[in-house]
Amino acid sequence: MTDPRFPVLTQKQISILKESGTVINFENETAVFKAGDSAYDFYVVLDGAIFIKDPINQNQILASHGINEFTGDNSMLSDRSIPFSAYASKGSTVLRITPAELKEVISKHSDISDILLSAFIQRQETMLKEFSGGIKVIGSEKSKDTYVLRDFMEKNHIWHTFLDTDVSQEAQQLLENFGLKEGDLPILISITGEISKKPTLAELAKQTGVLIEYGDELFDVLVVGAGPSGLAASVYAASEGLTVITIDGNAPGGQAGKSSKIENYLGFPTGISGNDLANRAYIQAQKFGCTISIPHKAEKVEYNGNYFTLCASNGKNIKAKTIIAATGANYRRLPVENVEKFEGSGVFYSATGMNASACKNELVGVVGGGNSAGQAALFLADHAHQVHVIIRGNDLGDKMSDYLVQRIYTTPNIIVHKNSNITQLNGAHYLESLVLDTQGSKQTIGISNLFTFIGAKPCTEWLNGIVSMDERGFIYTGADVTEGALTRCSIYSQRKPQSLETSIPGFYAVGDVRKGSVKRVASAVGEGSMAISQIHQYLAELVMTV
Repeated sequence: MTDPRFPVLTQKQISILKESGTVINFENETAVFKAGDSAYDFYVVLDGAIFIKDPINQNQILASHGINEFTGDNSMLSDRSIPFSAYASKGSTVLRITPAELKEVISKHSDISDILLSAFIQRQETMLKEFSGGIKVIGSEKSKDTYVLRDFMEKNHIWHTFLDTDVSQEAQQLLENFGLKEGDLPILISITGEISKKPTLAELAKQTGVLIEYGDELFDVLVVGAGPSGLAASVYAASEGLTVITIDGNAPGGQAGKSSKIENYLGFPTGISGNDLANRAYIQAQKFGCTISIPHKAEKVEYNGNYFTLCASNGKNIKAKTIIAATGANYRRLPVENVEKFEGSGVFYSATGMNASACKNELVGVVGGGNSAGQAALFLADHAHQVHVIIRGNDLGDKMSDYLVQRIYTTPNIIVHKNSNITQLNGAHYLESLVLDTQGSKQTIGISNLFTFIGAKPCTEWLNGIVSMDERGFIYTGADVTEGALTRCSIYSQRKPQSLETSIPGFYAVGDVRKGSVKRVASAVGEGSMAISQIHQYLAELVMTV
């Protein structure tokens, strides 16, 4: 049986690919791309072989591609840097295709697209789960700065290895070998050996190719936020031929990306993690030509009556005919005096595999009564000694799906605390314990990892009141936009806002940031796709008014 990571192309498929590529012969062993390259070509082996080698130990062959097999992974679609080196063996003949030409082939030929993308996804999963290597992250597991870097790489599927200076002899040896000190932490060592002391997320993103450069063009659609609604809008807009740019301040997935397992989303009977769902949508959007740049935070937006200009965190402006606000909502902080001190060093807002490894045999707390809290509790229960679920109310099923409630109550190492609040967090540098108040009865619990999923604060600060919002900051759309709030223009003199359109024509809001949204992944995806059909109507109106 053929390994799905290394499928063999048919002669018909190779003939199609030859129309877009160039046949090359190598007399001697030759590097076709090297670790760290962000712009590298796609190769089909016609004769001989291409060997994928470890960038540090060139004698270690990680994989090989034989006749009619091909190189590449997801990074080819997003200009991310490749973490491996590849060498064509002596006497090999290959078909070389540039990334731009490859994207054209993928968009035009569905059978080839299916084979390539399936292999790309599975290769990435193998790399992340089975191989040790990539970027080295050196720092303390209890450090907030280290956590921020690790969390970003985890959620953006960047291959890396973490070396904990608190326990790792290798970490201490590397510090000594490079003449580095504790004050230099956290440290990144790239796959090419470059050292970065205390890097910012922007520096990390630029190094790995996650942060994309773009020109001064006028896009048809600007999507702000890469959660389920933003990614759905990106996929549908790009697939329908619109020029699209999508930005996000952290990682694809939004609130859904923080869910350890989503089981009630149509088409996934055994469930899928929010992170995996987001990554697949991220790849899907790029397959159709959408430009996605992360971390790219919106700071303010302006409207001149013809198009929108977004001022972004990198100092550059993005111009677009239409804009979709898909920035979602963030979980609120616990109302405890020193909670900020422990964020990233004991207090977290998502539960990933990285968090689970730190919770092994520990006491863990989960605050909140929604589905995300329930999913996190069940996920962490497989690793922690005990999981303490803390809710303010008296009924766990008030906001949580019944299937999650039933599983929580049948999991022996999950303890539910009803009518309870956290009143104090304790620890010198990282969380060591907390004080729980249950209807006036207080107890101290030695919880060192606390995951909070409470409330929802819309991410609308960047809007500066440009569109109509409620008192909490959620955006009004459609019939909820009052007559007095409408921006006066020729379009709104002819019609009222569409169901997802705001007080400014051409400006749309979808997902959790929208007033009245359902706060479910399926509805968010639906709104993202619906917004594109409404944008087509608006763009047609623009043409008529010119």
